[in-house]
Amino acid sequence: MVHSPFKGVIPALITPFRDGAVDEAAFVALVERQIAGGVHGVVPVGTTGETSTLSHDEHKRVVELCVQTVKGRVPVIAGAGSNSTAEAIELVQHAKAVGADAALVVTPYYNRPSQEGLYRHYEAINDAVQLPVLVYNVPSRASVDISNETLVRLSKLPNIIGIKDATGDLARASLQRLLCGPDWVMLSGDDPTALGYMAHGGHGVISVTCNVAPEACSAFINACLQGSWEAALYGQDRLVKLHKALFLDASPSPTKFAMAQLGLCQPDVRLPIPPCNEAVKPAILEAMREAGLV
Repeated sequence: MVHSPFKGVIPALITPFRDGAVDEAAFVALVERQIAGGVHGVVPVGTTGETSTLSHDEHKRVVELCVQTVKGRVPVIAGAGSNSTAEAIELVQHAKAVGADAALVVTPYYNRPSQEGLYRHYEAINDAVQLPVLVYNVPSRASVDISNETLVRLSKLPNIIGIKDATGDLARASLQRLLCGPDWVMLSGDDPTALGYMAHGGHGVISVTCNVAPEACSAFINACLQGSWEAALYGQDRLVKLHKALFLDASPSPTKFAMAQLGLCQPDVRLPIPPCNEAVKPAILEAMREAGLV
């Protein structure tokens, strides 16, 4: 097992809004609820945190507020990706300045760089900031897929410590573990396949569902970490419909709808993400019931 603080269940935190602005009080309460639920870390301003529609000032404020709220109780892995290398460096520098423990840096989207371009992007961040960086590979969103061969090169850089893998390709996980070595941190970025990812040697999951069900997600991933696969399968069966339901409409609108049902925040999202479609709400509520939430 990798000797790293970056393991277990780590929610990709939503950014709650009220009247068009970031709802700071709701965000602080959400972070506290996650820590009380037993999570092993938090990720502010990732995809689920709607970072793409936050201003730079809002992005930086949410990271700062997260660090201040957590107070060192669990690691804070700040979302800091951009399709501009210079902008990504600036966001990683800010994360370090306010006390985040690591940065999560998505592969540059839209530009569709070559594998060499991807390597140089992360190499430039590695050279510019002394902060642990997790590569975030999500080809379905970024239109680029970082190869295991490129990750092997990156694993040799001192500040590039691991990956959030949202490909759902489980065979890749075993090959990557063998190629990148025992110190390479491997986190799933796909809730439904996290059980399989952990069985392939992964160390945890950066989870959307954990926003809604922190205790259940923590118990599930703890079972995986302990190799208690029967208990883990029970946890998977309890949560799998919720994992799927939270993506029945554009994320994070279903997650915010579910959390609003629990009285945790407003369901507000920012365009181009629309409010959760009425047609999928019954399935979300049913999945919440199966998970023991309502």
